[in-house]
Amino acid sequence: MKVKKEALGEPYIIHPLNVAYILASIGLDDATICAALLHDVVEDTDITNEDLVELFGTEIAGMVKGVTKLSTIQFGSVEETQVENYRRMFLAMGKDIRVILIKLADRLHNMRTLKYINRDRQIANAKETLELYAPLANRLGLYAIKAELEDLGFKYLYPDEYHELVEGINKKKDERLKFIQKIMEDIRVQLKKQRIDAEVTGRAKHLYSIYRKMKRDNCTLDQIYDLFAMRIIVNSVKDCYAALGVVHEMYSPMPGRFKDYIAVPKPNMYQSIHTTLLGEKGVPFEVQIRTWDMHRIAEYGIAAHWAYKEANFLGRGKQNVIVTDDKLAWLREALEWQKDLEDPEQFLENLKTELFEDEVYVFTPKGLIKVLPKGATPIDFAYSIHAEIGNHMVGAKINSKMVPIITELKSGDIVEIITSDNSKGPSLDWLKFIKSTSAKTKINSWFKKEKRSENIEKGKELIEKELKRLGLSYEKVFKTDYINAMLNRYKYKDLEEMYAAVGFGSNSPTKIIARMLIEYRKDHKEDEIEEKLEQIAKLKEEKKRYKASNGIIVKGIDNCLVKLSKCCNPLPGDEIIGYITKGRGVSVHRKDCVNVEELLKEENRIIEVYWAEQKQAQYNVDIEIYANDRIGLLADITKTIATTKANIIAVNTRTGKDRMAVIEITLETKNLDELNDILKAVRKIDSVYEVKRKKV
Repeated sequence: MKVKKEALGEPYIIHPLNVAYILASIGLDDATICAALLHDVVEDTDITNEDLVELFGTEIAGMVKGVTKLSTIQFGSVEETQVENYRRMFLAMGKDIRVILIKLADRLHNMRTLKYINRDRQIANAKETLELYAPLANRLGLYAIKAELEDLGFKYLYPDEYHELVEGINKKKDERLKFIQKIMEDIRVQLKKQRIDAEVTGRAKHLYSIYRKMKRDNCTLDQIYDLFAMRIIVNSVKDCYAALGVVHEMYSPMPGRFKDYIAVPKPNMYQSIHTTLLGEKGVPFEVQIRTWDMHRIAEYGIAAHWAYKEANFLGRGKQNVIVTDDKLAWLREALEWQKDLEDPEQFLENLKTELFEDEVYVFTPKGLIKVLPKGATPIDFAYSIHAEIGNHMVGAKINSKMVPIITELKSGDIVEIITSDNSKGPSLDWLKFIKSTSAKTKINSWFKKEKRSENIEKGKELIEKELKRLGLSYEKVFKTDYINAMLNRYKYKDLEEMYAAVGFGSNSPTKIIARMLIEYRKDHKEDEIEEKLEQIAKLKEEKKRYKASNGIIVKGIDNCLVKLSKCCNPLPGDEIIGYITKGRGVSVHRKDCVNVEELLKEENRIIEVYWAEQKQAQYNVDIEIYANDRIGLLADITKTIATTKANIIAVNTRTGKDRMAVIEITLETKNLDELNDILKAVRKIDSVYEVKRKKV
């Protein structure tokens, strides 16, 4: 066997051995271990997939093929090639779920050895890990792998914040351990008195989850007390609730911080009770309560089934592992909607949305549970039941009360959909508000079917217009061989289906023409064709960099007056929505702005907006500082802000009789991250006890 490359200067076998060891440690079967040992041979050696079939059989060869990157097919861009690798991986995942487990183990070992590659690749790999692979591990319930992937991604993407956090935790590690150990011992004593057989352990929360909490709540490490979580593992579900009663009797539970994932399991099969309690001096700590079977699934997710559960969808012996279990319904949906997405960027965007961990649990009037993405609406709910329910929807009730169909759902809501046979079908405006990929796919499918002839005509016009702009003739580009290569690439049955897709907007005329020019280039060495391809690539890059005014991109509108609302002063990084005003363009508000609820009542005037990458822009923001008054306080504050290179626009101070100072400062800053750095710096000033962004 001839090896094409060696990784990290060490023997080629070291990496596959480590990947196999990771999978063996979570109880995977011998076929998966074998595939893990072979997972790079097709990509990195002269061994072919046919060789693997002959030597090891179709089961193992199929898994290897699923994790092998594409190298022989030529795509229009690096991004398109990357996304096609994701698409291929997900298709293989539908046939055998073990494919993704091998890929996750492969990524985990790559992240463990990330220090050996250059900084640019470290950043790219860490970003991809945090955006795609860690959420995927979470979706499959592989929490141990997810936590390590997140911490390693955090370490290389934000090295300064990582090391600062490690140092901060180590400083008070002994103090916090002493606190949690006393509570664990007290709980053990009480559980024993109640004759509940339990194991009580403590664990530190992983670093990235602490960092996210600090960013989310805009607080320092000293303000986060629940750095350790306790786990109570018992023998039965009955004992779970008995143990919950014990700890709630011992400590006061924090309101709104109780979650019962035993009664309502997560889609990734995770089950546990979570409760946050108040210890001595009001210091909060988290307790998780579960059975041993739940614990195995919590640690190893879908992989736990190989070692501990015989289930139909997993198969036995030489059978492939087929995804048919209801607990993996999200994966089946992902495999359905990906077939209809020709645009690689849209596919990746939807994939990340589908993997995002925040969810809401809502109920049908009959008590059935539906799990939807956070921010989902009754429209999402309707389509989660059936496409026809969504297509004929005319209204909705939440908890027996009529509401707008774009109302955001909350966990525990009981949702009732009102339908009518006279409904004209869904509205394209619904796509602005819905969150679930399944609903988007079903709405798009309806419009594709209903408007097919119109879309075909529109697609033809767009293709001809783009050819004319590029100075190319239809006859030169649209030849049978080039057409067939393009149709095969985008999985179209014929030209009409391609035209319909372009007319509908699910693919662009530029990408269609570029695909055929790549084929044309194989037969003709013409400088003109190279120029056309460069022209297309440049146009695509310009579209990516297009900036609307104030650094805001308004979806579907190129030249639009955009105004940042003064009531909430949004910054890059804030979640935002757009409101179409009468004659003054689009006003942009933070989603948590006090005025948003009123604006949402006029649903037809809400439009999707998002931040463009804009390095030079400055934005005004108001902050409030609360401190004990002292000589030199204001000077210290302004000096500290100056070191952050932020510009102070205005300052207003007042001091009460209790010598408590309130200082309001208007700053110029670039984005939310920069503002958080400023707040963090000011919070460290002596006598300052609270700093926050001002809410109007």
